Amino acid sequence: MLKKIAETAEFILNKTSRRPKTAIILGTGLGQLASQISDAEEIPYSDIPNMPVSTVEGHSGKLIFGTLGGKEIVAMQGRFHYYEGYSMKEVTFPIRVMKACGIETLFVSNASGGTNPSFRVGDIMIIEDHINLFPEHPLRGKNYPELGERFPDMMEPYDFQLIKLAEQIAREKGVHLQKGVYVGTTGPTFETRAEYRYFRVIGGDAVGMSTVPEVIVANHAGMRVFGVSVITDLGGFGTPEKVSHEEVQKAASAAQPIMTMIMSEMIRRS
Repeated sequence: MLKKIAETAEFILNKTSRRPKTAIILGTGLGQLASQISDAEEIPYSDIPNMPVSTVEGHSGKLIFGTLGGKEIVAMQGRFHYYEGYSMKEVTFPIRVMKACGIETLFVSNASGGTNPSFRVGDIMIIEDHINLFPEHPLRGKNYPELGERFPDMMEPYDFQLIKLAEQIAREKGVHLQKGVYVGTTGPTFETRAEYRYFRVIGGDAVGMSTVPEVIVANHAGMRVFGVSVITDLGGFGTPEKVSHEEVQKAASAAQPIMTMIMSEMIRRS
């Protein structure tokens, strides 16, 4: 594993002269933020040794180096999911590579279903904590001290100071942001009405099929993390409507301008 990480990081660093400290993972339907990255240099995942390939519509599958918020960043336009058949080590491999490339702060985004009855489709939720319901833990197995300690603390998986900064920017811009707990599940089915209600009972405000493994590994690697969920559907409350991947992408796309503004300004100030 260490050899693969080093090999992949070396390939990427030889492909670009950029040395960003901040990375962004763009979730389903949220790839348009990449159009706001200036002086972009793109590397398709298919060209990168040891890198998995995105198989989901709405995930382009490339690294984008450039400038956002006046600072150098790298964005993953497309992530990898457990439901695609990848192991947790493969799902989180890019996080390991990012750390080896010098990344210190990770921004993650996703499209998720709202389990909080006060939410509305199109809301943007700051993730303040998460509940891990994946059947495989990304840190299971041999621990390499070079990558992180055996038992990492998870009391602050999402950086408190970055959350405060996002809330401050939202107030200044007159933007309303929700805040809550993200529940990570395997997918690929969308949730039943009973499952939506169950996730609410155990403390969840939104549910999705990604993010949690990446955040765990980022914390293991000592990165600061900020996460947002775009609420793309609601279930289990009132009169639930059927959910499709196309509708999720549409709702996520509509929320992108606000998410882009918040993240760009956070990067500028951090």
